[in-house]
Amino acid sequence: MHMKNIKQKITTFLWFDKSTEEAMNYYVSLFNGNPNKKIDSKIIDIKRYPDGHLEGPMKGFEGKVLNGVFELEGQRFMALDGGPLFTFNESVSLLIDCEDQAEIDYFWDAFISDGGTESQCGWLKDTWGFSWQIVPPMEKFIAGGDAEKSKRAMQAMLQMKKIIIADLENAYNGE
Repeated sequence: MHMKNIKQKITTFLWFDKSTEEAMNYYVSLFNGNPNKKIDSKIIDIKRYPDGHLEGPMKGFEGKVLNGVFELEGQRFMALDGGPLFTFNESVSLLIDCEDQAEIDYFWDAFISDGGTESQCGWLKDTWGFSWQIVPPMEKFIAGGDAEKSKRAMQAMLQMKKIIIADLENAYNGE
């Protein structure tokens, strides 16, 4: 079986208020700038609301993105400009599993410097209010192995905003 021929069955759908195109362009450029990038990120398709007179809740959406499809590191997303009816909240988020501190710093600093807000334990919200968790491979620190070491690493992580791998390692090792 060739993995290249398998189509993604489940696609995450993101709802924006007249900023879908800006968000798609931002996410694609951010992931393409990742120093540890594996696959190019890209916009696949954009369909726009028709020009002319739109009525009701779609008034003012002329030319905006009706829906767009984009990929980040091979993961496909669909987005739409649907107005202020729905907003993002923390119950849905995306996790970026980073290979090293440089990659954590890259994503964290980019999201925060572009209007995002920090939270705890590697969580942040981007400028549109969408939640991301930027983390190293956590299984090294909290899965299996020595329960006391894992507890120390977890306690250290709970005190952090941006995850600092060296601080997790020090806590894990009891330093």
